[in-house]
Amino acid sequence: MLYSIINNKELIFTLARHEVQVRYKGSFLGILWSFITPLFLLIVYTFVFSVVFQVKWGLQSNSNIEFALMLFAGLIIYNLFSECISKSPVLIINNVNFVKKVIFPLEVLSLSSFIAALFHLLISFVVFVAVSIFIYSVPSIYIFYLPIILLPISLLTIGLSWFLSSLGVYLRDIQQLIGTVLTALLFLSPIFYPVEILPDSFQKIIYFNPLTPTIEAVRDILLLSRQPDWEIYIYNLLASLIIFFSGLKWFSLSKKSFADVL
Repeated sequence: MLYSIINNKELIFTLARHEVQVRYKGSFLGILWSFITPLFLLIVYTFVFSVVFQVKWGLQSNSNIEFALMLFAGLIIYNLFSECISKSPVLIINNVNFVKKVIFPLEVLSLSSFIAALFHLLISFVVFVAVSIFIYSVPSIYIFYLPIILLPISLLTIGLSWFLSSLGVYLRDIQQLIGTVLTALLFLSPIFYPVEILPDSFQKIIYFNPLTPTIEAVRDILLLSRQPDWEIYIYNLLASLIIFFSGLKWFSLSKKSFADVL
């Protein structure tokens, strides 16, 4: 299946481009919505948490702008993960025509979905850097660590997508469950608050959340101008690799009976 993925890379990018185009087809603003939506949510979340609830990040200035950037950095990672995972349970069901084609490599659907989500992440990242430069200064050289930092969450997301897309064929309730889990994960991840405000016992537990290491590392390199915790990164990468290859193996075994079920 790895050979199939490499051999069908053009197909993967074609499907990803089609998914992005279909999403904005017919809308007046088109792809501008990918800029407007995260900015609007950022403004709302920043007002609610920094003005209404008066949550502080512990930075020296405690300004709402710094809070907004910290919040945005976490949302970028969460949106990448949630966009792919929310689609996964119905990914195969919504592409039954591909299932009936014996030679079609179904494993590329999860990858094309991820690349489409990655496209939106890059747009959000451009917005983030532009705002950061306008208000503060050019980000530190650690910004070039970003592709490395995103590797574990990318492997994890694709691996889970393979698991969930195959399970969704047999268990239709998976879609409802995933929606609830993603909502809970939004507030159980250090997006609206720093890890440091939690009690010591909970700080250890929150790192079992697969989003936490990447969110913290992105803030380190983009906003705090420091290297991430490489020890935590290595553990996170190893766990993500296990899930990636386990998901790939699971999908390769289960896809043989998709056509019978659908």
